[in-house]
Amino acid sequence: MTPLFRKLLGMHWFVVAVTATLLAFGVYSINAATASLTGENITSKWYDQILWIGIGTVIYFASSLIDYRWIKWAALPSYIVSILLLLSTNTILSGAKSWLTIGGFTFQPSQLAIVSGILLLAVIFGELPKRFPLLKHSLLKILLAAPVVGMPCLIILNETDFGSAMAWTVVFMASLIIGKVLLRYIIVIIELGLIVVPMFYFFGLKDYQKERIETWLNMLYEKPVDEQGAAWVPKHNMIAIGSAGYLGKMHQDNSISSPQTNSPAGPTDSTLSLVTEMGFVPSNVSINDFIFVTIAERHGFRGAAILIALYSILLTLLLLICYSAKDMTGRMLIGGFIGLIFYHVFMNIGMCILLVPITGIPLPFISYGGTFLLMMMFMLGLCQSVWIHRGADSEL
Repeated sequence: MTPLFRKLLGMHWFVVAVTATLLAFGVYSINAATASLTGENITSKWYDQILWIGIGTVIYFASSLIDYRWIKWAALPSYIVSILLLLSTNTILSGAKSWLTIGGFTFQPSQLAIVSGILLLAVIFGELPKRFPLLKHSLLKILLAAPVVGMPCLIILNETDFGSAMAWTVVFMASLIIGKVLLRYIIVIIELGLIVVPMFYFFGLKDYQKERIETWLNMLYEKPVDEQGAAWVPKHNMIAIGSAGYLGKMHQDNSISSPQTNSPAGPTDSTLSLVTEMGFVPSNVSINDFIFVTIAERHGFRGAAILIALYSILLTLLLLICYSAKDMTGRMLIGGFIGLIFYHVFMNIGMCILLVPITGIPLPFISYGGTFLLMMMFMLGLCQSVWIHRGADSEL
């Protein structure tokens, strides 16, 4: 048996099965969200997603079979490249100048940056203390890790991409916990964060970002909101999800009627028309940021619960792989990725059900998007590599 074939057999195939299910669910949901729309650029998105999945699958297996300890040589160069790309963004989408267009191809450097940041944090907490025992001290770890997180975070905030910037906070805190930083330092960092948050709200956020937060709070407390303005999308998200019931509108006995007009007042309770098909949820975000609304409206509580259960299973499996890792580098890689997935799932679903304010956060493996999907597949492949090489003893 060749070493390569032995590695393939040694993969955690339960993780592969759960990931494949999520990817298939994503393609189906993108197709469902665009089936009633017109325009080749929209209706072909599900096909484009399949192409991205094909590329991501190659990346996934390649990163799974390569020993994850090689990342210590690629972490710093990839981080530097990602910072340069962040500083070179030239395209505005969804109100944020966080996209880079090169040769007609548009991608989001912030996704590459946070993945390279996780790799570099794994080196700082896992590899450097082996070479320099002095760096085992918690304060020195924080002093090295803080600039790694702070620099791209500030750049992304300057691009007004608040959602992507907040992901760095979760990854940083997960790294501190898994990296065995003393609890008293973590408590101090949390307290400092609580002090900075109000100041950042008043002096760091744009007016439209403040409006989103204020609208969210007013809707939670059932206060008057501008339903034709900032509250338009969250209102119709709630209508779509709340009217779906347990089985969802696609499984209810009554047939779905086609809307005659798009009334400014929105859909009424007397119709089973899909809110996402009537145009009340913009088509350009119904396949990425608000893909959960599409799923919940069509498949109801049952479909949403199955989706959340799949994520729970995936996160649990990753925690088990993290526990089985042979060194701190492997645990840091998986821990940072777990924090990233949890943040995206919580924020994406949360903003659709008014649990948190609306931010532009995609749903992992489900939302349409090439850059994000490829980065997710790469990191998941590294997690598989940690599992496959958990018994290896050779030093790279």
